[in-house]
Amino acid sequence: MTNIFFQDETVTQNDLYFLCYMIERVARKLHQRNCYVVNKISKQEWLRLISLANVLHCENPLKIEDEWIDEYQLETGNFDITMVNPELVEHIPTETQMGKVYMRLVVDTLQPQENYVDGLIRVYNDSICEKIDDYNCGAYYEPSYVIARAYNEGGF
Repeated sequence: MTNIFFQDETVTQNDLYFLCYMIERVARKLHQRNCYVVNKISKQEWLRLISLANVLHCENPLKIEDEWIDEYQLETGNFDITMVNPELVEHIPTETQMGKVYMRLVVDTLQPQENYVDGLIRVYNDSICEKIDDYNCGAYYEPSYVIARAYNEGGF
């Protein structure tokens, strides 16, 4: 995928990871599902954000969160991903861990005609995300090839 601002620069998996990480941070802060954040931001804006990711990752993540919430008019919801059964879940995965899970899923299921943004929008709008984000079941903890296979087969 080519950077939309600098045609000689390539968007990397690290740029995709940064977006997945920030989606997770913003969604948790707002008590929303990840797909809410993804769908409130236009595809054109995602193309801009991924092209700027190599610079934005140097910023304070709290600042980026606040900018996204303000700029894209994101609202607080009532989904708290951290509400888990303490008998089943000892440690809730961090935003960085979940950013990696989603980045790998996008990369592992990328179609030949897709770029990272198309893959990001496709993956975050799939029903498998409900299972991945249910920390009581531990699907997020599976190896990336198992998650990708489950995605391709329609579920775990």
